[in-house]
Amino acid sequence: MSTTTLLFFSLIFSSLPLFSSTTNIHSNPCRSFCGNITVDYPFSLQNGCGHPGYRDLLYCMNDVLMFHIRSGSYRVLDIDYAYESLTLHDPHMSTCDTIVLGGRGNGFDVEEWRSPYLNPTSDNAFLLIGCSAQSPLFQGFPNKHLVCRNISGMSCEEYYDCPAWDLLGHRRPDRVYGSGPPECCAIPFGSIKAINLTKLQCEGYSSAYSLAPLRINGPDEWAYGIRVKYSVQANEDFCRACQATGGTCGYGTDGDRQLCMCGTTNSTSTCDFLMSSLSTRRTSWTIIKSIFAGSLMLMLS
Repeated sequence: MSTTTLLFFSLIFSSLPLFSSTTNIHSNPCRSFCGNITVDYPFSLQNGCGHPGYRDLLYCMNDVLMFHIRSGSYRVLDIDYAYESLTLHDPHMSTCDTIVLGGRGNGFDVEEWRSPYLNPTSDNAFLLIGCSAQSPLFQGFPNKHLVCRNISGMSCEEYYDCPAWDLLGHRRPDRVYGSGPPECCAIPFGSIKAINLTKLQCEGYSSAYSLAPLRINGPDEWAYGIRVKYSVQANEDFCRACQATGGTCGYGTDGDRQLCMCGTTNSTSTCDFLMSSLSTRRTSWTIIKSIFAGSLMLMLS
């Protein structure tokens, strides 16, 4: 056999493994990063990726991850995938050092269609400041019991001890309501389902969440921010099945129908069909390689 023929067969034989590995459905084209935060399912920065309930929710601006709902935009400080929660920051939210008035804070008011998926955690306290006596919070006061309460050890009685109250230019509010509603009212999100400062007729707000089981000594050690619990409910089963077959969870152009992304092909179920196709192709290439190898050995003998 000539050197040219031998070289020809050698090139074909050595190139065959390349054909069998050109398709890889185990890569995740939807996972991305913004600054030091990983953005993964159910969230995404790309259209068509993630869970449809979270579409158009996150944006990356100059390596800063932003969260946008109808009450405004918030900076995302953390996404905890193990506990399914996000930690948000509102620049106009009051803290122990500063009280922001004038209704500039966003509060937290999510669109109705998103409400099944996003809600502040039960141990997140919203402390509403300077609310009008005509606020829906105080309808029926003083005969009706106020919604104000202690949430996970956080209350306005403690918040009044913050130095920010002195910076307002007047003394700290009395701890007894007297003839009118309190200047600060702490409530859990679940009691009113929306923190909208305009509708509640409040001048400002603060938000803090529990770091249980840590023991917090006072409001200067509270974790200020909004802790939001997320969920995907029954759709988790679809995504698990999709990922188990090497796919990536996404949704269709209608913004609602979930899809399993299998490389260059999408499926409404899983990537099993593609896995079967790849298996058949790999078997075929194995047979072809064996034939070539056998032919080559015969020619060399």
